[in-house]
Amino acid sequence: MKLVVVTAGLTQPSSSRLLADRLTQAVTRQAQAEVRVIELRDLAVDIANNFVTGFPNARLREAVEAVTEADGLIAVTPIFSGSYSGLFKSFFDVIDDGALAGKPVLIAATGGTARHSLALEHALRPLFAYLRAVVVPTAVYAASEDWGGAADAFTDGLGPRIARAAEELADLLLHRRPRAQSKEVAEEEVVPFEQQLAALRPLD
Repeated sequence: MKLVVVTAGLTQPSSSRLLADRLTQAVTRQAQAEVRVIELRDLAVDIANNFVTGFPNARLREAVEAVTEADGLIAVTPIFSGSYSGLFKSFFDVIDDGALAGKPVLIAATGGTARHSLALEHALRPLFAYLRAVVVPTAVYAASEDWGGAADAFTDGLGPRIARAAEELADLLLHRRPRAQSKEVAEEEVVPFEQQLAALRPLD
């Protein structure tokens, strides 16, 4: 299986990449997968040029193909002004409608304060619902104070949230036919038109 991780952190190192790495480790402990990490920071100029020219260059095209051909996706963005980053949204705007249909996706985000955590539900989840992806129930948000690892009386710690979300994505990956195999099965199931037409003819 192929698992692609898209992270939109702008700094190096970034908390978004750190969260992405922890999620990836948690998923691959339960489901063996070939992992590819895409740092959108490295593609920022390529994405902008795509909007101006209407065509992706080779590097951006290869990243888009990796995402669309993956069996599962982890998508992590920093939260700016109560929503996903512009770079994150621009990358997914490049992807054709329907290219992520049925793909299992784990969404996650980072921010300076827990007050931005609902951006996962009012921004990221609707984005991937529009793209017809299958988003796991548990979304993971990490505020600055979460990196200490302590839980309080009202919320889970970051570790348990990561574990729960990873288990949900791993379960989808393990019970879903790999994308390449799905294509092969679909091709095998195609019935030639002549054969379909012959089946409609009345028997003599």
